[in-house]
Amino acid sequence: MSVGAQQGSAGFEPTRARGLAERIGASALGLRLRRDLSAAEARMARSARAQGWAHRYARFLRVTDALVALAAGTLGLLVMNPPPGPAAALVAFILVWPFALGLSGSRDTSVLGIGVDEYRRVISATMQLFALVAVVVVLTDGVLSARLWALVLGTGSAGLLATRSLSRRWLHRQRQSGMYLTPAVVVGEPEDVRYVVRRISAGEGAPYNVLGAILPGGRRGQSLTVDGVRLPVLSSTDDVVRTVATKKAGAVIVAGPVPGGNQYVRELGWNLEEHDAELVLASSLTNVAGPRIHFRPVPGLPLMEVDLPRYSGTKHVVKRCADLVLATAAVIVLAPVLAVLALIVRLDSPGPVLFRQERIGKDGTPFTMFKFRSMATDAEARLAALTEANEGAGVLFKMKDDPRVTRCGAWMRRYSLDELPQFLNVLRGEMSLVGPRPPLAREVGGYERYTHRRMLIKPGITGLWQISGRSDLEWDDAVRLDLYYVENWSLTGDLMILWRTLRAVVSPTGAY
Repeated sequence: MSVGAQQGSAGFEPTRARGLAERIGASALGLRLRRDLSAAEARMARSARAQGWAHRYARFLRVTDALVALAAGTLGLLVMNPPPGPAAALVAFILVWPFALGLSGSRDTSVLGIGVDEYRRVISATMQLFALVAVVVVLTDGVLSARLWALVLGTGSAGLLATRSLSRRWLHRQRQSGMYLTPAVVVGEPEDVRYVVRRISAGEGAPYNVLGAILPGGRRGQSLTVDGVRLPVLSSTDDVVRTVATKKAGAVIVAGPVPGGNQYVRELGWNLEEHDAELVLASSLTNVAGPRIHFRPVPGLPLMEVDLPRYSGTKHVVKRCADLVLATAAVIVLAPVLAVLALIVRLDSPGPVLFRQERIGKDGTPFTMFKFRSMATDAEARLAALTEANEGAGVLFKMKDDPRVTRCGAWMRRYSLDELPQFLNVLRGEMSLVGPRPPLAREVGGYERYTHRRMLIKPGITGLWQISGRSDLEWDDAVRLDLYYVENWSLTGDLMILWRTLRAVVSPTGAY
């Protein structure tokens, strides 16, 4: 019995030990799970606080989208008084419209405040929803009133774009005052960091507040000079994660190649997850934009494919049709203004009303560009005497107080009214509404090799150069903007530029 008891005791002890171990293990596992869950909740809370403005802004856009849809639908119902079938379809469209805008990603943080993707997604969601409603109506033997839907879609789309534009202007003002920005650090070699910081500083609506630089071999206390401003060096590339935690950065921007290559970047992304900091990779393709970039889903190897720029084809035919329609409408609507301006030029100083000047167009072809005369008739002859007073950038000649400018020419140039006759050049096919600045022959003679790419498409009445500072731009910046437009233009981008041109005309900068 003692033996049996001993055997039973011996058999019992391992079982009890295993049970105890299992309970202890389960307790430890539960503790780890609770600790991990608490850490995850803490990270989520920090993320929610950091991104609180984005959630509030998106909520505001949801409200304005719903109000615009309701207003457009109500207008359609009141003006057209449709029968029950189309009225029911319209009510369904109004109710679903705001949700479709959300599903399209038009309120995503990544597209808010910068670029044209937000507007493109608004229009795309609207058109896709309308197409779906139209199919349902036709399949159910309903009657689709063209005038009703034209009214609702026209007013609704215009209202959505207007409210988004106003909201974006408000967001830009907040960011210019230091609000609604993501604190970021920039990692990379000094020259790469300088380039990224310059672009962030120059970009309208850029969402980052750069706290400092992280350089290979960098140490705290050092600084990096960017356009005369001392940017603090926060640490070396070996200490990014601790620096992010210390500075409470919300983003790490990798500005170029870093020691450790792809493995370093991959592990950095994993480590940043614990601090709710996003990893942003700055592309070395500095002159390539969204319409030309496509991602190829190769397992284990994310590939970014860049389309070749197209300088002819269907898109350019559509662009030409849009130029003809809009230029014709502009000439008809502005005819009284053109007549008054012509009379003012005639009475202000002796000489012709129109100033004709040879410019270089697409493929280096010269053409005669029209403008209202804003200078004295001997302006070209007096140019050589003013060369030393040139304030222009690069090969451009500009003077803020040019003595050759007439009295009416000063205010016409300020508000770009002297450019209005160029609608005739658009109708003649020599220019486009939007494009690179049309250069003089002497300017083309001073171009560097790649600057000639500006002439691969038609020059424009307006362009990125006009809405980005005009004569205040450095020559390199003006060339960069023109080359960027030449290779990446889109119809949506053209509409954005035309809209911003109206704002630039009302509040001119760099116009003289």
